[in-house]
Amino acid sequence: MTPPFKIPQSVLVVIHTPARDVLLIHRADAAGYWQSVTGAKDRDDESFEDCATREVREETGIDARKGILTDWGIENVYDIYPRWLHRYAPGVTRNTEHVFGLCVPDGTAVTLNAREHTDFRWLPWREAADACFSPSNAEAILLLPQFAQ
Repeated sequence: MTPPFKIPQSVLVVIHTPARDVLLIHRADAAGYWQSVTGAKDRDDESFEDCATREVREETGIDARKGILTDWGIENVYDIYPRWLHRYAPGVTRNTEHVFGLCVPDGTAVTLNAREHTDFRWLPWREAADACFSPSNAEAILLLPQFAQ
């Protein structure tokens, strides 16, 4: 059975500590691709907040409800990377990404979904931005001081 096409609406969740250390995870399907938590809506009627909470749990094992999840009110629209276009319906070439921040305590445990990510690291926010493969992810991390509590 062929899986359904991905919905071209997603979330980007910048997980960080109060000291502004940022969690980056390494993609299993792309060597050298470090990123924040990302993921598409499972259903058209899934809220972005519910999507963010679900993706954080699925990818890192972190319960976003135990941290401070903040909608940054930012949407990025970008061309889908050619290597991942096959996941979307024919003719879909752009994705809309909604940005959140999630503040978690220092020492928060991370349990990766091994099918999606192979490693993780906590970096100071500027270093984390430099390490991201995605320009929109790097830009979001650079905004952290404006949104962090």
